[in-house]
Amino acid sequence: MKLEIYADVLCPWCYIGKRRLMAALAEHTAPDRVEVVWRGYELAPEEGRIPGPTAAEAMAGWWGEQAPTRIARIRSLGAAEGLELNLHLARPVNTFDAHRLVKLAADRGRADQMMELLLHAYHTEGLNVADARVLQRLGREAGLDAGEVHAVLDGDDYADKVRADRRRAAEHGVTGVPSLVIDGRPPVSGVQPVADLQVLLRRGQTGSHSVPATPGRSG
Repeated sequence: MKLEIYADVLCPWCYIGKRRLMAALAEHTAPDRVEVVWRGYELAPEEGRIPGPTAAEAMAGWWGEQAPTRIARIRSLGAAEGLELNLHLARPVNTFDAHRLVKLAADRGRADQMMELLLHAYHTEGLNVADARVLQRLGREAGLDAGEVHAVLDGDDYADKVRADRRRAAEHGVTGVPSLVIDGRPPVSGVQPVADLQVLLRRGQTGSHSVPATPGRSG
């Protein structure tokens, strides 16, 4: 079974969804028969490399007086999964290079570790995940070769693959993150309860079709 996860580092729902999905996979009857593929889906490709307002400030602009309640809910759901989502520290930036680094990590069998480190760096530590120095450190922590990380960040390796992910998302009908595509079927939300994700995985294993669910939105 091929499980494609469309996600972006900037999305707190993606961090929550990752925790839940990993928990569901841990209980799966045949986890070694599930191929997990991380697909890049840039939420803010227009962002630069220099951090601006925080995610919380951006959310205040989107939601107005509802922002505190929504932010509190995101933080509460994150805490339930053991995550510290510091939206007052996280500052949106361009994630193209971060996605390229995940592609390198995937080629070295370290994609999950790389995504975990990127999500933690952004949402918990409030680090600039567009900064090459930050990405180089995270790449080393993920077990990647420092020289390879430097070469990727200094060039344009994997850029075509990140752009191809966006085209693939459009082909599959992915419009938000986190989204799951199981064996090419219609996308479903990747931020569902663990029990529901387990049902999806069982259905995927048997080839049954599942009912699409609305993917979670960023923030």
